[in-house]
Amino acid sequence: INISCLEQFSAGGYLTAGFIIGGTTSETVLIRASGPTIGAAPFNVTGAISDPKLTVYDSNTNVIATNAGWAGNALISAAATKVGAFPFGSSSKDSAVLMTLNPGQYTVQAASTSGTAGVTLIEVYEVPAN
Repeated sequence: INISCLEQFSAGGYLTAGFIIGGTTSETVLIRASGPTIGAAPFNVTGAISDPKLTVYDSNTNVIATNAGWAGNALISAAATKVGAFPFGSSSKDSAVLMTLNPGQYTVQAASTSGTAGVTLIEVYEVPAN
């Protein structure tokens, strides 16, 4: 299960996506903000930002996670493979977090760390336990 949102934003702007974890059980999610990878082949998205930063908020607008450059994290790479997400290069400046969240409402924002205008893709994947 996943959601995604692709959008162009202006200089100093950002892209926001929301999601809800229902029920009574926590879920592990992979959250990604892509720029460099979607700008390269095979996607070739024109104007993709080179330096996405993602920030995850809880329903009270508290920052609960942030990342600017995923740095080839092996756990994130394994989760991406598990959910069928396209791979990030190990040295790409794309951003990602892997976290377990309680039921509730969450928001993800993606922006350029340098404040430039461009296109980014936010993805949120439910990562199955097995």
